[in-house]
Amino acid sequence: MAYSHKTELSKPERFVGGHRLCAGCGAGIVCRAMTRALDEGDKAVITNATGCLEVSSFLYPYTSWEDSYIHSAFENAGATCGGVEAAYKVLKKRGQIDDSYKFLAIGGDGGTYDIGFQSLSGAMERGHDMVYFCYDNEAYMNTGIQRSSSTPQFANATTSPIGTASTGKPQRKKDMTAIMAAHGIPYVAQTTFLGNFKDLHEKAHRAIYTPGPAFVNVMAPCPRGWQYPAELLPELCRLAVETCVFPLFEVIEGQWHLSYEPKKKLPVEDYMRLQGRFKHCFEPGNEWTLEAAQKDVDARWEQLLARCI
Repeated sequence: MAYSHKTELSKPERFVGGHRLCAGCGAGIVCRAMTRALDEGDKAVITNATGCLEVSSFLYPYTSWEDSYIHSAFENAGATCGGVEAAYKVLKKRGQIDDSYKFLAIGGDGGTYDIGFQSLSGAMERGHDMVYFCYDNEAYMNTGIQRSSSTPQFANATTSPIGTASTGKPQRKKDMTAIMAAHGIPYVAQTTFLGNFKDLHEKAHRAIYTPGPAFVNVMAPCPRGWQYPAELLPELCRLAVETCVFPLFEVIEGQWHLSYEPKKKLPVEDYMRLQGRFKHCFEPGNEWTLEAAQKDVDARWEQLLARCI
């Protein structure tokens, strides 16, 4: 059946209200999109790495998940989801299960880029028929806004604080989407909350219904860690795309495809200015940080354009 955005939005919610996520948090939007992308009639098993989403959406006996849900440890969401998928295939082969299930794992950047990387990489390499969604809020938000390998250069975090001898995190953000593409899996995508969320919904659906392993990286801003008013979430996502800080693209069977190219690429400082974690970059004497950030984004954008067909 052809994908219909209107049909997707009319489906019943499978990630429902009553959770404890902060106002202006992007993680809940990711959950609503990925579960809505399931075709009606298909059941799902959700594996959720420890983090903001887990502690906010599931506190026994209360849950926001309509599908089967497993809280995994911080480091093993990929292995847990892959193990359930393997068990399902065996039971299906024996005729003990008739229902159609999909297997989805989700974690923040801490449980994806860092602590859970070995588990995720192994699941992708083994070829489990599953999708891993990363809600990328660029730090360990649940435990106090510590820097992760997803945290951008110059961002202020509790373990990369600004001060007289520091301008925030000194290292660049890890390119996790490209790392997943290097695994040679059938489908990889990068997206965020833009416009009517069509890009997010289409990529979630495509990932779930592509046979084999898939990975979707979603920029999911955090109002506390990024220090922005809750209502600015969609504007931050728009600027992340228009400045090419977080470009939208897919890698389908090894072929890179650009999903969106800005008509006029905006300066990176337009995006950074709205976030308190970069406030120090606009102080006199720190102009070089803005120049360095722009240079890095420009270089990565050119690399992406060269990869895309």
